[in-house]
Amino acid sequence: MRRTIIGRQSFTGRGALSNPPGRFDKQQLSQVDDGWYQEELPDSVATTLEPDRAREVISTNDSPDIPFEQSVNPYRGCETACVYCGAGDTPVLMAYGGTKELAKLQQGDQIYGTVREGGYRCYVRTMVLARWCVVKPAYRIRLEDGTELTVGCDHRFLTERGWKFVTGTENGASRRPHLTRNNELLGTGAFSEPVQQDMRYRAGYLCGLIRGDGTIGSYSGIRANGNRWESSQFRLALSDTEALERARKWLSHQYVETRPYRFRAQSQRLMYAIGTTIAWPDRPDPEWQAGFLAGIFDAEGSYSRGILRICNTDYQIINRIRDALRTFGFSSAVEHRPHEPGKCVDFVRVVGGMREHLRFFHLMGPAISRKCDITRQAVKSTARLRVVDIEPLGKAMRLYDITTGTGDYISNGVVSHNCYARPSHAYMGLSPGLDFETRLFYKADAGSVLEGQLARPGYVCKSITLGANTDPYQPVERRMKVTRSILEVLARTRHPVAIITKHALVLRDLDLLTDMAREGLVSVAVSVTTLDVELKRVMEPRAASPQARLRTLATLNAAGIPTAVMVAPVIPALTDHELESILEAAADAGTRWAGYVLLRLPYEIKDLFREWLAEHYPDRAAHVMSLIREMRGGRDNDPRFGTRMRGVGPYAGLLSNRFRLACRRLNLNSGGREPLKTGLFRPPTPAGSQLHLSL
Repeated sequence: MRRTIIGRQSFTGRGALSNPPGRFDKQQLSQVDDGWYQEELPDSVATTLEPDRAREVISTNDSPDIPFEQSVNPYRGCETACVYCGAGDTPVLMAYGGTKELAKLQQGDQIYGTVREGGYRCYVRTMVLARWCVVKPAYRIRLEDGTELTVGCDHRFLTERGWKFVTGTENGASRRPHLTRNNELLGTGAFSEPVQQDMRYRAGYLCGLIRGDGTIGSYSGIRANGNRWESSQFRLALSDTEALERARKWLSHQYVETRPYRFRAQSQRLMYAIGTTIAWPDRPDPEWQAGFLAGIFDAEGSYSRGILRICNTDYQIINRIRDALRTFGFSSAVEHRPHEPGKCVDFVRVVGGMREHLRFFHLMGPAISRKCDITRQAVKSTARLRVVDIEPLGKAMRLYDITTGTGDYISNGVVSHNCYARPSHAYMGLSPGLDFETRLFYKADAGSVLEGQLARPGYVCKSITLGANTDPYQPVERRMKVTRSILEVLARTRHPVAIITKHALVLRDLDLLTDMAREGLVSVAVSVTTLDVELKRVMEPRAASPQARLRTLATLNAAGIPTAVMVAPVIPALTDHELESILEAAADAGTRWAGYVLLRLPYEIKDLFREWLAEHYPDRAAHVMSLIREMRGGRDNDPRFGTRMRGVGPYAGLLSNRFRLACRRLNLNSGGREPLKTGLFRPPTPAGSQLHLSL
């Protein structure tokens, strides 16, 4: 199940641009729909989930930098968002020249994306690295040429003025570049539906392929019994076996046997051939003509430097080609070139640019993918791609998204932004790249396993932390309830627990937490990285919004549950200027304790962060890394106890002083904080053991 990526794959968003091998063995997979809490969209996502059957769920820690000794992590891996999504039936331009529905794409498929080369953006081949779906409110975008696109509000399209979201505002928290009427999208316009490859199409294809590049002859002779025989045969020799295999397959459907063999010719390219008998069909209809154009293109066509040509020396075939093109509304021109004394080769050239060339490929469906390659051609078109309407559909739909190597893909003829992943903790045992974001592991039977550990005779009660490595309230928790099962055991045994999360889903368990808080058994820390909604979308796309996290703190405080705010991670020159604002907003929500953690870049994460930074903030990437190295003793990361959480040097000292002064002004961390109680712990009774009498 490991995703294999060779070399660096550049794709947009705070996502892993490479995928180091994961450490888990292959396990049985199950597909589940995870969910968001009521304030968070999208409200369902299809995620790969695998059971992690551990004998123990309590992990121990002896680091002096971390204020807890025991932790339980319900999940391994951290789920990512899917914000740039589209309808499942949206056609995507494949590397072989045809199209495939977005919902049917698979990891490893070769498609087209774009890259900027000099002053131009051009088409290049790229790979689908991951695919998933969400259920979220949908919008319909209509373009001047009739193209319709069904997407989510956070989808982005490439316009004449750069990337733009579907929705946004000019001011306020939702301010971002967004589509307006009269914006021009970039691309080729809506893709054409292929002609059905029925028996008429197949007959036309075989005729075009054979007439274009086959050797046809009539033979006669005398059999041994003295009877005369006559036979019409053809031989087809091509260096591209795709067309030969299609021809063999379709001939076999008509019970026509062929004989493949290696063909010797004076050519540097290896040639193969098939031979059989054939008849020329008559009275062509549109399906036959489409097949004929596909076959003659495979046999005698070429596509290079933006020019699509089909050549032949037979004027009757040239006329049939032009007639078939006119049937489908194509414009063409004929070029005459000398070939042999007294003979010319005619070239039929399809005019209209890439928009018409792609329409030809999609309608006709030629077999030879090499001849449909548009790599390195500029992203430009005469298609009318002006936005004429942006309409909310008023309902949630299942929408799909992919991660690609270029950060974009071509959906129904326009350049679309794709989704991203985010780097995370490599020490979880997963790849620090895409595997960590798209393959989740849950602690199977976590509640019963925890209960068994708490029931051991030698167990010493110490506070357990939930969320030390990955968030215990990931979207999938709404359905799986692994964290809920753990809390139920801790509440029943009156065991202290500290929770760290950035999701509002923690309010689902308010009933358990309120009862435990009355006995001094629980505290909740909510992580707030930024108050900037746009920055949050890039850094933590699947987490609750900053406002939702602050409301969560207020609700927990109102219920009497001790809370803290964690400003983490603090990224110099990117989020550190928000330190005081975050602390002030948390204090207004009733929080009385706070902490912060400087960004850490362990060995497997540093390169992923550099790639993400260069992709999203190239103007300040060097400055950010310079400040990080300054606070890490000249290195990207400082693993030493005592300094790794806060950093060293003048900038780290300034950050520490700012935090201390802000806490003093806001009356944070001023009172003594009562430790969670451990004396109320009641070990669970092991199954099958004798009950104790209360005397």
